[in-house]
Amino acid sequence: MTATEATPTPVLAPLRLGTHEVWPPVVLAPMAGVTNAPFRSLCRRFGPGLVYVNEMVMATGIVHGSRKTDTMLTFSSDEQFRSLQLYGSDPAMLSAAIDKLGREGRVDHIDMNFGCPAPKVTRRGGGAAVPVKRNLLRAIVRSAVKTASAYGIPVTCKFRMGIDDSLLTHVETGVICAEEGAAAIALHARTAQQHYAPSARWEAIAELKQAVGSIPVLGNGDIWEASDAVRMVNETGCDGVVIGRGCLGRPWLFRDLVDAFSGKPISPTPLLGDVLDIMVEHGEMLCAHLGADRGIRDFRKHTSWYLTGYPVGGAMRRSFSEISSLDELRGLAASLDRSIEIVPGGERISRGHTNGPIKVHARELSRGP
Repeated sequence: MTATEATPTPVLAPLRLGTHEVWPPVVLAPMAGVTNAPFRSLCRRFGPGLVYVNEMVMATGIVHGSRKTDTMLTFSSDEQFRSLQLYGSDPAMLSAAIDKLGREGRVDHIDMNFGCPAPKVTRRGGGAAVPVKRNLLRAIVRSAVKTASAYGIPVTCKFRMGIDDSLLTHVETGVICAEEGAAAIALHARTAQQHYAPSARWEAIAELKQAVGSIPVLGNGDIWEASDAVRMVNETGCDGVVIGRGCLGRPWLFRDLVDAFSGKPISPTPLLGDVLDIMVEHGEMLCAHLGADRGIRDFRKHTSWYLTGYPVGGAMRRSFSEISSLDELRGLAASLDRSIEIVPGGERISRGHTNGPIKVHARELSRGP
């Protein structure tokens, strides 16, 4: 019996974002440099109808325009529900960005970033630094919701527990977001100082859910397998889940999540051959999206994630991490034994960021009005 089968399947309502309903309530977390159009397309193939959020974009980049921003704002022709995450610390600028997106019909859903711990974001007062200033947070959410509602665009908010254990803001942040009309909120159950280590503290998700009442609360943090998502919902009472690092190199996780929340058996982890086929296709899609040279360089980090848990050897991993062309990627993939299985527990090996704690850089780290 698997962990998912041993755990009761929770009964979840659809996530309602405007007129759009999502079931099961599963969301791909926006991840910088990862959740671009090709990656979202792969994930959507395994879990059609879920919410796949584009990587976060700075509001000023949208308002003033730039080639980089335009590339990041690309959605595939088959994306029927286009989700984008915005960040910034100026309510007027964020409102202007949303207004531009609405007038141009670019998105169907906007997620506000109040949780990014990256120094380049928090130094400017954005991301995880915003909830420290309650009035600023309220002004941003109020302005965003008001502007977006004119175009029928629902607004959600994602945040962390706070700056550190001495400055926890998640409950107050959730209450403010709910009061100002957010359609849903998501909590990454770590502080900014924790970054990505140690383990997420799911009890904070339960605390937030109890505090905000009826607004949907989504949980995020340490969901590596579908059974983790089921357990999170059962333990915290949250209304859905947000998937980040767990799907890196594993887009089929969304298929497993749909099955788990439907009470169906989980498919076995793919053999290496199937993983390699998806890896090569992903590389091809990324090169078509960014251009051959930039695309293959950007794809190098993905090769490590796809190979995680498969015993292919350190030399082969290094070769994949140094690829300079699609032909080289195809050649390396063809040289491996397609029947290799993942090692026991390989699904749970951390992917992506694992560092922490970190020093949080921000203009001011004391709670303000």
